[in-house]
Amino acid sequence: MTRASLNKQPHEVASMFDDVAERYDLTNDVLSLGQDRVWRKEVAKAVDARPAQKVLDLAAGTATSSLPFARTGAYVVPCDFSLGMLQVGKRRHTWLPFTAGDATRLPFKDDTFDAVTISFGLRNVQDTDAALREMYRVTRPGGRVVICEFSHPTWAPFRTVYTEYLMRALPPVARAVSSNPDAYVYLAESIRAWPDQPALAERLQKAGWSRVAWRNLTGGVVALHRGFKES
Repeated sequence: MTRASLNKQPHEVASMFDDVAERYDLTNDVLSLGQDRVWRKEVAKAVDARPAQKVLDLAAGTATSSLPFARTGAYVVPCDFSLGMLQVGKRRHTWLPFTAGDATRLPFKDDTFDAVTISFGLRNVQDTDAALREMYRVTRPGGRVVICEFSHPTWAPFRTVYTEYLMRALPPVARAVSSNPDAYVYLAESIRAWPDQPALAERLQKAGWSRVAWRNLTGGVVALHRGFKES
């Protein structure tokens, strides 16, 4: 089994997700105590997909995150660099146009999508800034980006409890439900090492995004960042 390191070599991360693909959605539901469903609903509201709009869902995995956009009548492209995830997703949702792609070198033309979104995947990309620039490139003028990612709880006592859960409670729970519990040790470490809300907002602005803002969910365990590409 593969456990990626925090230098996030693409082949290590892709292989790790290949290993956990079959039970990934179930494991996430258990480890987040069901909160992942709430977070995905908030992502769908923020993206605000409309009929006939084109939505790029990066790090889509098995496309659980893509389904709310498809239900609006939007044309959604689930994209991921884990072939194992894409294979499981295609088996479950044959009608979706699954696409293999690296977030730092997206296989799409400039100004293609009305909205680009990524949930719980940006911190696994080796070059965050390159990914933010690529998202900007493939978004049409007037379009938007929505990033949902684990972040830093705003209340200090809760932040301490949360960090203890990540590093102590999460691995044994993962051993009970996941096909590759070591992968979840990496995921916990990557959450702890991730920039806080203002730092990610600054990186979005440097990549060209305007009107950047964020909203905390579950006390800052997760943050929704949004930005726009000016017309």
